[in-house]
Amino acid sequence: MGDGNLRIHNTHTEKEVGVELLAPDGSFREEGFRKIDEVFGFPTEEKGEHISPRLIFMLDYFCDLAGPDKTVHLVSGYRSPEYNTSLRNAGANAAKTSQHLDGMALDFYLDGIDGKELWELIRRKNCCGVGHYGGKTIHLDSARPRFWEASTSKVRTGESEQNRRIYVSSDFDRYRPGDPVRLSFSSVSDFGFGVGPTVFLVDDPEGKHAVAEARLHGGEGSDCLMIRDRRSSRFLHLTLPSNLHQGRYRLRVDFCSKPFEAMPERVVSNEIEVLKAAP
Repeated sequence: MGDGNLRIHNTHTEKEVGVELLAPDGSFREEGFRKIDEVFGFPTEEKGEHISPRLIFMLDYFCDLAGPDKTVHLVSGYRSPEYNTSLRNAGANAAKTSQHLDGMALDFYLDGIDGKELWELIRRKNCCGVGHYGGKTIHLDSARPRFWEASTSKVRTGESEQNRRIYVSSDFDRYRPGDPVRLSFSSVSDFGFGVGPTVFLVDDPEGKHAVAEARLHGGEGSDCLMIRDRRSSRFLHLTLPSNLHQGRYRLRVDFCSKPFEAMPERVVSNEIEVLKAAP
């Protein structure tokens, strides 16, 4: 994360906000994120959530590295499914499973900062999705770490069909033992799949070595929780074990019902850091 201060200007609506992301005590500043939702065009009340906090904190971090105190010029923020489809029908380079659909992406530029150089700065961190199609604008998202240019983009190749690239991520990157965690799916091409009620904490990127586990809230008495629509895919809640050791982990979700053979058996989240338990 950066210094906790961002100024974002929507190049289409001309809306502009300057926000502080954190309160003096380090807590999440709700009002700041509501302002960000507004400039992104994100329907906060309808969705019951904000634009991805991980995305905004990463944006703050990279802006502080590349252009401290510069305004973020937002070219594309949230896209409704209907709008995303209209872009695709018009021939735009918009993926069917675009991270913009889930408030996990933006296309932006910083005045005076070369787009290719900014893209290279972000890709070196291997933290997120970052694309560059030429010019000063880049794409940034908080999903699976990957990078691409115009010549290597896989939009319209069918790469993400049949939930092949489904991904799960947490709201934040740092937690303490006993903290609540929300997991959200993205890159979903089709709904109507099921997840096991137990989430495994693993210490390897492939998710083979489970060191602890937690039950999804609402998963008691169920062997398979069905994810039937976008909203249910965005709100998987669990509580980290209170005796979880300090360290770095990922969260593995296993699928118990798959509509497609090509869909993976399981998915592993971004890395999280578990800090010492609060005194």
